[in-house]
Amino acid sequence: NPYAGLVSHLRASWLSGKTRPMEYRVAQLEALGRFLDEKKEEILEATELDMGKPSFEAFFSEILLCKNELNVTLNNLCHWMKDEHVDKNLVMQLDSAFIRKDPYGVVLIIAPWNYPIQLFLVPLIGAIAAGNCVIIKPSEISKNTERLVAETLSCYLDNDCFAVVTGGVPETTRLLENKFDYIFFTGSPPVGRIVMTAAAKHLTPVTLELGGKNPCYVSDTCDVTNVARRVAWGRFFNAGQTCIAPDYLLCTVEMQDKLMPALREAITEFFGPNPRESPDFGRIVSDKQFRRIRALLGSGRVAIGGQTDEAERYIAPTVLADVQPSDPAMQEEIFGPILPIVVIANMDEAIDFINARPRPLAIYAFSCDSKVVNQVLEQTSSGGFCGNDTLMHVTLTSLPFGGIGNSGLGKYHGKFTFDTFSHHRGCLHRNMGLETLNTPRYPPYTQQKLGLLTATFEVKRRGTCTLL
Repeated sequence: NPYAGLVSHLRASWLSGKTRPMEYRVAQLEALGRFLDEKKEEILEATELDMGKPSFEAFFSEILLCKNELNVTLNNLCHWMKDEHVDKNLVMQLDSAFIRKDPYGVVLIIAPWNYPIQLFLVPLIGAIAAGNCVIIKPSEISKNTERLVAETLSCYLDNDCFAVVTGGVPETTRLLENKFDYIFFTGSPPVGRIVMTAAAKHLTPVTLELGGKNPCYVSDTCDVTNVARRVAWGRFFNAGQTCIAPDYLLCTVEMQDKLMPALREAITEFFGPNPRESPDFGRIVSDKQFRRIRALLGSGRVAIGGQTDEAERYIAPTVLADVQPSDPAMQEEIFGPILPIVVIANMDEAIDFINARPRPLAIYAFSCDSKVVNQVLEQTSSGGFCGNDTLMHVTLTSLPFGGIGNSGLGKYHGKFTFDTFSHHRGCLHRNMGLETLNTPRYPPYTQQKLGLLTATFEVKRRGTCTLL
């Protein structure tokens, strides 16, 4: 295997204990901060070349959010690393019971192309903070960013403990043949299954951050202008190539009629009368993705946008009205600047529609009535939820980010990333003396010993708990 030597080298480094001291972890994390600072312009340029990403969007999503993760981690690492002492029973009051946060060892991070810096760097921050050695596999589809990462990251990180592997499907397939101690993958559900199958051969735990069709319910009681602005921003940010973008709207036919002029106005406000000329609207990452997304324009009727240019890989911000559940746009994650609207009769029908489909990465609900938003939250299941906005829940490092069911498993961001890459090791360190306390558990067994054992080990039920 072409990567066996690299994996072995990193494993030897990890076994040496090099990555365990807090000072080492802090030094590597600070080096990542320098990478973001010193390579800022190159990152903005690479993401612009790969997908026409506006510098504003690239700075916000690829640099600012990463620096937030980095600073939260550096601010809290000494606290996160500490042993966590736990409750003890009567027999063990003089002993030490604690949870040790151990690194897994050598971990693999496979990143996607849509946010090519953020989606390798945020998990990498947590993996380093937890004391692991890491192989990073950036996406070959965002080729300019891949080249930047491959050529420059090694100048900042310890090459005995961290490495970048480039290439496409054949290289990734060979890489996955090796035994890793943890695999973190961001991508599509079909590829997630391949990664999980490869991991299963070595009983390697995984985090899978996958996609899905994120529903957005808009009730009849809402501020239509605000809904249109927030939905348009979330759908067309990064030209719609966002795994948590609202994938389709669910609303009544009356709300569809109200939303259409408001969405048209929001799109014009954001991108001007011709979004193709706007410096603030991106492009599709590849010809293959362009053709796939363009084919979805035949669903329903094009109410806004619909213009395309294959040479530029440009697809206008588009809204499709009267889309049927059987239409092509409703059969796959869109991952582009197209917003279908599916008409439903009421909120109950919207909830049934959502629950009849695989659980998504995010659910959005808009209403001026908080009871409506809460009802959608309580009666559905998804990786995350955001009421009366889109995307913004992932900007909080205090909230876990991850999927459920078809949209993935595991979670990260902030301390959740540190915990994901840490083995929580249950530890008990007992006193060598006081043997009398242990006598009730030893044979020969008697009823008297059982009574003593019950009195010292039993956990009693307390009063009932009320959810406020």
